Amino acid sequence: MLALIKVVQLIANTCGAFFTVLLLMRFFMQWFRAPFDDPIGGFVLHLTNWMVLPLRRIVPAIRGFDSASLLAAWLLQTALLALLVALSSFYDLFQIGTLLAIAANGLLVLARMTLYLFILLLIAQAMLSWFNPRAPLNRLVGQMTAPILRPLRRIVPPISGIDLTPLIAILLAQIILIFV
Repeated sequence: MLALIKVVQLIANTCGAFFTVLLLMRFFMQWFRAPFDDPIGGFVLHLTNWMVLPLRRIVPAIRGFDSASLLAAWLLQTALLALLVALSSFYDLFQIGTLLAIAANGLLVLARMTLYLFILLLIAQAMLSWFNPRAPLNRLVGQMTAPILRPLRRIVPPISGIDLTPLIAILLAQIILIFV
């Protein structure tokens, strides 16, 4: 029985993390005006429409932010955490304190996943700039990382044509992860 619970937890964590990252990608792609017309943008849209489109009928965009995608990511993480708490059976799931803790932890998980997503995008940005700067994926990744790298580039310009700002941004993200 314990092995079955671990299998369910593994599958739930994997699927939950996958869809949460896609929802966060959708939120940030829209925020940073990244293109949805490439294969990755289409992939993100097709796999998240079933969650986002119904929420858009209820939750309007706030100041141009795709609040439905962000809410869907938070609801997904909160439901996943509730499932994991229910499977652990150490806590009474329906106590208000437990529900509030799950909701707050859902926000922390979203913050952590956002930082991990940007670390991954920054690594992809660095790799693409070194090995294939004309790759179609470079346009999407560049659009997503530009708001982070632009302020850093004002402080640390390229040295002999080598841009160190992705490495600095990754270091800063890892420092923030220590506190989140």
